Amino acid sequence: MELTDKQYDEVISVCRALFVKKMKDYGTAWRILRPKSITDQIFIKAQRIRSIEEKGTQKVSEGIYSEFIGIVNYSVMALIQLELNDYDDVNLEINRAAALYDKYTHLAKSLMEDKNHDYGEAWRDMRISSLTDIILMKIFRTKQIEDNEGVTEVSEGVDANYFDMINYAVFALIKINEEKTL
Repeated sequence: MELTDKQYDEVISVCRALFVKKMKDYGTAWRILRPKSITDQIFIKAQRIRSIEEKGTQKVSEGIYSEFIGIVNYSVMALIQLELNDYDDVNLEINRAAALYDKYTHLAKSLMEDKNHDYGEAWRDMRISSLTDIILMKIFRTKQIEDNEGVTEVSEGVDANYFDMINYAVFALIKINEEKTL
């Protein structure tokens, strides 16, 4: 578990650095997006990953690594949007946005640690393609909950799915990093 904690922090550090750099370039224009729109952006990224996995080739130079980073960052943006719930004010101070990013990635890591305790790090024996499929399933669950105006009978809400998407994307990034070192 100690190795996972270290690897998790390294991946989140890469994701956060890109998040902050893009905020310096674009500001917080993403604040205009409603959570449903962010879910669709995550879908686009996950669908591209699956397409590349299935075809074995790609025509756009960015690979699946950057798409998994995008899934992490868009999922955090969605959680921030759920908290702030004010899509009209796109201006968010970079320091505040970064603090909210840290808040949600820490919560995601805590959830990961709890689940890893119970599941014994089963994700380490999974294929990256399975992690992609689970993310896609989480997206479709989220879309269904959103279409139901957030009402569920027995299921967790959209926030739980965003947290799971963060963690599955981080697992994929860890596995990709490990494959690079073999």
